[in-house]
Amino acid sequence: MMNNFIATTAQHLNPSGIRRFFNLADGVEDVISLGVGEPDFVTSWAVREASIVSLEKGYTSYTPNAGLLELRKEIAHYMEQKFKVCYKPENEIIVTVGASQALDIALRTILNPGDEVIIVEPTFVTYAPLVEMAGGVPIAVQTKSENEFKIQSEQIEEAMKRISRFVSTFK
Repeated sequence: MMNNFIATTAQHLNPSGIRRFFNLADGVEDVISLGVGEPDFVTSWAVREASIVSLEKGYTSYTPNAGLLELRKEIAHYMEQKFKVCYKPENEIIVTVGASQALDIALRTILNPGDEVIIVEPTFVTYAPLVEMAGGVPIAVQTKSENEFKIQSEQIEEAMKRISRFVSTFK
């Protein structure tokens, strides 16, 4: 009965194996779980203190969808200093809570229903579900240990042959 309230797309997603490993490692002594990407140390006092000060100053409102302009300006400055690339913080930088949210936003922005996306494996467990939730179709390409898990051009060509809109290109 609960499935009546869950989208068909979400109902057909496979459960995350990473969550199962996280649950297994939880509570076991001398085990550091990297199952959900969390470090094995407490957030530094400087970060916690800055958070407390922000709360005390009343900075408790929602930020703009793209993130605080001040932060986006700092990111643009960092990117220019570190990588010699220029981005406009007003409309070319978006702050997200992490890589998964950034990928989700990007995929939902560029994919049309049925678009096929090549995903190199092994990979992080959420990539294929993110493609599916955005209406796309993941196309897995397995890397091999004998190639140091580096993708080979032949593998991309083979995957493209499997992708419906490119089939005529290779005939």
